Amino acid sequence: MTSRVPRQANSGILSEPLDVDAPPKRGRTYRQVPGTIGMDVTHQASGMIGAILECTPAAVTLRDDSGRDRRFRNDPGAFLINNEPILLVTATGGGAASEPRITASGSIAVDGLGARVARASRILVEGIHDAELVERVWGDDLRHEGVVVQPLSGIDDLEEIVRTFGPRPGRRLGVLVDHLVDRSKESRIVSKIDHPDVCITGHVFIDIWAAVNPRRVGLEAWPDIPRGQPWKEGICAAVGVAEPRDFWRMLLAQVRDYRDLDITLVGAVEELIDFVTQPGS
Repeated sequence: MTSRVPRQANSGILSEPLDVDAPPKRGRTYRQVPGTIGMDVTHQASGMIGAILECTPAAVTLRDDSGRDRRFRNDPGAFLINNEPILLVTATGGGAASEPRITASGSIAVDGLGARVARASRILVEGIHDAELVERVWGDDLRHEGVVVQPLSGIDDLEEIVRTFGPRPGRRLGVLVDHLVDRSKESRIVSKIDHPDVCITGHVFIDIWAAVNPRRVGLEAWPDIPRGQPWKEGICAAVGVAEPRDFWRMLLAQVRDYRDLDITLVGAVEELIDFVTQPGS
């Protein structure tokens, strides 16, 4: 089993609604390097070293020494040359290529292909809201890869669920867990599962709602809910919405792409997708 306990998120207080469409502050600038085919670079976050197969303004595909290809978002500073963070730019050549369509997850869309036949491998999430959020951001990628996401009703029976699923080579299981932090109930449940064809990742939040940037609904931060009060109901009371299902619809509708989610959730989901789509899965 592979499991990961993300770092704690910062807490905060309510404030006046923010202008979410305001232009971003000027950030660090990086030396621009043409991404020529065959040039070796290092992807800073994953540590992968590989030769460039494709470089666009949106994404870069690398091939490592074992022949494995991986695609990464072409963010400023995402790649290193001689330990220097740089910005890869499209190498000049013939006519200008058209801009690729980018999915909500930041991947290059593969147009003209239907959904792949579902794999035997699966991704499990704790509830329907988790499944809906994963679908909104990674739905295109999951259909292209033939990955089914199934919601559970919590993970109290996770050991039995894993046993019933019967993970094995070619039938891998990925599990996304809420509140996967040290000494939590969730971490104790996860610690009992040890299987090479099971990958369990998670995020730090009590509920998947809190992994969405609160600024999308005009909050500086998610309000602190007193211990003993149901979290969803507490959030709705704090923002003046009567029904949790109404607030969830509003919140989900404001999620445009992966940039509206906490980085711990993004990394957790992408790790699961990589795990269940490896060759032979």
